[in-house]
Amino acid sequence: MNWINRHKLPATEAIKHNGSPCPSPESLWEALHNTFNTALHCQVDLDILNEIDCKLTSQWFPFSKEEFKQAISKCNNSSVLGPDKLSWHHLKFIVNQDDCLANIINIANACFNLGHWLNYFKYSSTIIIPKPNKMSYDQAKLFCPIVLLNTLGKLIEKVIAERLQFTVINNDFIYLS
Repeated sequence: MNWINRHKLPATEAIKHNGSPCPSPESLWEALHNTFNTALHCQVDLDILNEIDCKLTSQWFPFSKEEFKQAISKCNNSSVLGPDKLSWHHLKFIVNQDDCLANIINIANACFNLGHWLNYFKYSSTIIIPKPNKMSYDQAKLFCPIVLLNTLGKLIEKVIAERLQFTVINNDFIYLS
């Protein structure tokens, strides 16, 4: 992989799950899925939400060009490409075109107003990277999954996250110590 430093890995056996090797893609999938998605079926106590003080609701305003330009300015051009193969460098060029940026903002506003996140933004690629300096790589927990998402969806998520962070802090929704 040319986007990380090359490491010489020791010879490995098949990854083991439940005491036996994973010789097929299906058994390997089962091992990785059970290792990295352990919280999938955990019970959550929703009663804790009743203990939170009610705050007044506020209006969500349409996204602005400035929000998108500020969010994308913080993105690293050398990030690994997601499934859409769109780099931050190229998206920065696209965002500088007012017509294109207006279309992206329209998509973001429509997603938010409809309460619907496009399937296109949900597609991802996962790369499994071995953790460094391990004696053996025969267990799934000795690897680290990196999930790559579509770049346009990440940009919209960044704008939403910036706004939420601003709103939370300005309205004292959390206490900073």
